[in-house]
Amino acid sequence: MAFCADCVKGFKHEGTAEGQWEEFGGVKSYVSIPPDGEYAKDTVILFLADLFGPQFINAQLLVDGFAKNGYKVVAPDYFNGDPAPENAFNPGVNFDVMKWFANHGPEQTRPPLDKVLVALKEQGITKIGATGYCFGGRYVFDLAFENITNVSVVSHPTFIKAPEDLEKYLEVSKAPLLINSCTYDERFPHESQAIADQVLGDGKFAPGYKREYFEGCTHGFAVRGDLTDPKVKAAKEGAFRSAVTWFRTKL
Repeated sequence: MAFCADCVKGFKHEGTAEGQWEEFGGVKSYVSIPPDGEYAKDTVILFLADLFGPQFINAQLLVDGFAKNGYKVVAPDYFNGDPAPENAFNPGVNFDVMKWFANHGPEQTRPPLDKVLVALKEQGITKIGATGYCFGGRYVFDLAFENITNVSVVSHPTFIKAPEDLEKYLEVSKAPLLINSCTYDERFPHESQAIADQVLGDGKFAPGYKREYFEGCTHGFAVRGDLTDPKVKAAKEGAFRSAVTWFRTKL
């Protein structure tokens, strides 16, 4: 497994978090609900963050955004309180992502995620929509393979093997899949995007498949993009809208 330079690059967004921290199965999670308190009590959006975790304001603002569209949203801290530091963005900072990953692989990150899922089920959750960014995209696929989740959204996913994971998705998953892709993405490049369309598109995947493409954008745009760039800002907002629409029509 490998990361690309863009996995640890980006921009911090401005805003005030409106959710709160709760524990599910002993795992701290950032949680947000609609301002009016009205939402389906048996449904949740599972927000699977990139390397910077749900502690990062960008992630929290996205979580709050999904909540404002009518969902309870839970973003587990599956990095066990040790996400990548946001100062990795800063010029001159030499953050060794592979050294960090040595202590944040599946052995460390899947158990807390499973604890949250068990706790949600115990609370009466029967429908889960999963949205994952970069690192989180891998777990969206894994949970769909196990048919734990009901609807999938990935934005510039990392660690997806083409065609293997896409063929497995076709074979074993029942969760409709939306992929938000972009122009410059070493982790999910044009070749992988084309394979996804070939394997899952044109009605081949009965539950539903769609791929959005955001021209001129780079891996990370949907969560860490430069919002002073009108093209990137529009793409980030477009990826969010496409995810909301996917959940509304599929979940």
